Amino acid sequence: MEYTVKSGNPEKQRSACVVVGVFENRRLSQSAQQLDQACDGQLTQLVRRGDMDGRKGQSLMLHRVPGLVCDRVLLVGLGRERGCDERAYIKAVETMAGALQDSGAGDATCYLTEIGIRAWDVFWRIRAAARTLETFFYRFDRLKTAPSEQPRINLRRVTFSVPSRRELSGGEQAASEGAAIGNGMNVARELGNLPGNYCTPRHLGEQALELANGHPRMEAELLDEAAMDELGMGALLAVSRGSREEARLIVMRYRGADDDSAPYTLVGKGVTFDTGGISLKPAAAMDEMKFDMCGAASVFGTLSAVADLELPVNVVGIVAAVENMPDGRAYKPGDVVTTMSGQTVEVLNTDAEGRLALCDALTYAERFRPAAVVDMATLTGAAIVALGHHTHGLMGNNGGLVNELLAAGRAATDRAWELPLWDEYQEQLKSTVADMANIGGPPAGTITAGCFLSRYTKKYRWAHLDIAGTAWKSGEHKGATGRPVPLLTQWLLDRTAR
Repeated sequence: MEYTVKSGNPEKQRSACVVVGVFENRRLSQSAQQLDQACDGQLTQLVRRGDMDGRKGQSLMLHRVPGLVCDRVLLVGLGRERGCDERAYIKAVETMAGALQDSGAGDATCYLTEIGIRAWDVFWRIRAAARTLETFFYRFDRLKTAPSEQPRINLRRVTFSVPSRRELSGGEQAASEGAAIGNGMNVARELGNLPGNYCTPRHLGEQALELANGHPRMEAELLDEAAMDELGMGALLAVSRGSREEARLIVMRYRGADDDSAPYTLVGKGVTFDTGGISLKPAAAMDEMKFDMCGAASVFGTLSAVADLELPVNVVGIVAAVENMPDGRAYKPGDVVTTMSGQTVEVLNTDAEGRLALCDALTYAERFRPAAVVDMATLTGAAIVALGHHTHGLMGNNGGLVNELLAAGRAATDRAWELPLWDEYQEQLKSTVADMANIGGPPAGTITAGCFLSRYTKKYRWAHLDIAGTAWKSGEHKGATGRPVPLLTQWLLDRTAR
């Protein structure tokens, strides 16, 4: 999709479609009022006779309205004017997208960006709209012999309105950021949606090389099991032992700043399929365990957005890619493994494998002398119990970093919620035979998982995002969401603005 920004009155736009809003109680937005004046009150007549009342999710397409030079006018319901918040705005953009994909219009000029949203300016509205449009039109049908029955999308260009010419430059930057973030989300969704027999650790490695080849500032390195064994990654390799698919440690480096600038490092859990190992999962919904690599997918998506935007910052992406399978060689409950850090772990449950793969990757991150490290993982079902499917769980060893991520989540409408990482919870990880156990029992399972990871992050600022409830959707709309790519990209954008 091509995005442009312009300033001008709606009634003068020679566009295939001009998009304006209508609030509840049939109140026209400012741009809709301007169109209404130019067409002698025809919009007012339509809403008064009940064709549209402005509720959220409503739309009405008008063709060849006398007095207007555009081919179509699309009215979009905005709901209550005083209650128009981020969610209502994004819903309006989605409604616009749904109506446009059925319309045959090749371009559209969007005046929804004039809608006032508390605390967010026109640049935020443009960026959110571009990101929403990118993700709205995404479809995963590459494995079907016939494409899904979706309307043919003729839309190729969307122009966003800004109040004056002074906002053009900032608006164009906002559109570029929104498109890059949306595309990054789609990169993550594409990887997450692939089934486990397609998306293997080897495939993730190939995708890293492909991503690096497409961006001159990026490079990728793949460590095989022999290299990881030399490094002493006994925890990660223990997870891999029951699978015929070799593990990979994937390292991607984006160089947007000077070599002496400390990189921000993203570490992703890449369990491409998780059976639970010997601690076998129940059969119901086990197919969704292909999504257990969505943390890794988020690293790919964020690096894609960063590279597209050519951000002036150094970023390292590390992915611990592995399958967790049961066979005669698989690690067992009661085994003790030695991590790259030298610490030993008693494995009480082989379905708590993500933290075992991550702990070695987090130790490996030390060599980059990072400015900060953020890991993201579909780590615990307990995160869903605590926070549902709306909010990421967030923990960290540095209050400033945690606050940065919370602020980025709010700005990106990709929110996180801080959970306590107190020493009292560390007690639950005690082991009688090793330095620690890999689980701490049912109470506070998300927090004790974070406590486990914290033991490998003492040499740098670190935060952990548990995305088990947010990385994918189940049911009729089953699929990866692309979160937390918006939060992570916003965090990196904020680091460049300092």
